[in-house]
Amino acid sequence: MIQIKETLKHPMKILFASSEAHPLIKTGGLADVSGSLPPALRRLRQDCRLILPGYPAALERAGALKMVAELEFSGYNGPIRILEGLLPGTKVPLYLVDAPLYFNRAGDPYRSPNGHDWQDNHQRFALFSLAIASLAMDQAGLDWKPDILHCNDWQTGLAPALLHDRHDRPASIFTIHNLAYQGLFPLHAFHELSLPQHLWAPHYMEFHGHFSFIKGGLVFSDRITTVSQTYAKEIRSQEYGYGLEGLLEFRKDNLSGILNGIDTRAWNPARDKYLEANYSLEDLSGKRQNKLAVQRHTGLEENVEIPLISHIGRMVEQKGVDLILHAMRTILERSPVQLVILGSGEPSFEQHALQLQLEYPGRVGVHIGYSEQLAHQIEAGADLFLMPSRFEPCGLNQMYSLHYGTLPVVRRTGGLADTVVDTTTETLANGTANGFSFDPAHVDELTGCIERALDCLADPKCHDSLIHNGMSQDFSWERSARKYLDLYQEVI
Repeated sequence: MIQIKETLKHPMKILFASSEAHPLIKTGGLADVSGSLPPALRRLRQDCRLILPGYPAALERAGALKMVAELEFSGYNGPIRILEGLLPGTKVPLYLVDAPLYFNRAGDPYRSPNGHDWQDNHQRFALFSLAIASLAMDQAGLDWKPDILHCNDWQTGLAPALLHDRHDRPASIFTIHNLAYQGLFPLHAFHELSLPQHLWAPHYMEFHGHFSFIKGGLVFSDRITTVSQTYAKEIRSQEYGYGLEGLLEFRKDNLSGILNGIDTRAWNPARDKYLEANYSLEDLSGKRQNKLAVQRHTGLEENVEIPLISHIGRMVEQKGVDLILHAMRTILERSPVQLVILGSGEPSFEQHALQLQLEYPGRVGVHIGYSEQLAHQIEAGADLFLMPSRFEPCGLNQMYSLHYGTLPVVRRTGGLADTVVDTTTETLANGTANGFSFDPAHVDELTGCIERALDCLADPKCHDSLIHNGMSQDFSWERSARKYLDLYQEVI
């Protein structure tokens, strides 16, 4: 593959389009990527700019903004303005599409306060895609035209379709963060958008009688990426493809996976402001102090010798929480261990976790909800981190765990398979082992995997080796950004 440092004489111009970005607005991992990858590209001296809908929270948190353009699109009422500023805490130029009739609403970016999707989401994100296309073609009067348009998830999928027949368009990249979310709308939505009729075809954007936003990105982008190499293979199968596996198989030569990074400024045990004590690979003594702090905070017996097993995340079936709750009941009966859980989700899972806490006082600690401080403390203080997801496009917590010297126990899928190397005689010998993995998604498989991990904790040589291997890895966004630069250069 072409090496950027040898071929790039001038910075590339990159328009990065996303429906959310931390710290402006966040509902999931897409916001973490959109808030981290553009700054990493800027640090690599590329001219990367971010475009986002002008939600109330984004307008409030963006700081100083100035209007740089007014847009008009047929069928859309009210003012449509482009406001320019900076992504907070970075040097990334930010464009907010300020269209109050469509984006100035309560609730999250996609749903009203009652939890239901906005009925006009097709119009809202078609408008966003029209604005993206205008900036991509330098039709907004900004005197700036990108070399690369990088779109993300279904909310931006219409933009590559709008540009596909323009000979002077920028090269386009479309990244799938989670194929389960596709932006499907009924036929009347297609007619309401007054789009070219030829787009309503099975080989374009029609999908079993519905209009599919995500197919715009999958069909018309020059390259498709997703957030791990294994997930890029999995989505070409019936199990993970959600009906799009045929299209993705057809485009496999233009499909690749680039693993997400983590924010090593916020997640760094040597400087983490949330920790009881900081530590590093060279001096791990602070990890014991953090373990005591977690035990104290969650009502567990304070004893650094007791293995502390942890889980942080949404308490839903996709994350394998049912597997954790059943497997840990067996582990708690067999072994002198502790369990701490931080998260919320399905009421039945929450109640099951709280019942375990009642049955094992001083050994199980459960915090329903979320606490950023406690999340950091658990990653630092735990010995094992459980992440038995049924599918996981990339995953962040397993990388946090490795970075913090906490051994991950994961199901072998998606980004978990790409970051966690199972501990075997061979991987211990060649120095690649950094955690434990299992497959298939059965309680017995997870139980056995946890027991293997506990055996390693009891063996100082094994435990030290895995901590060293995990904490020595580079999960920075700069690593990911360099791979995207290679891809951008290739597609140009």
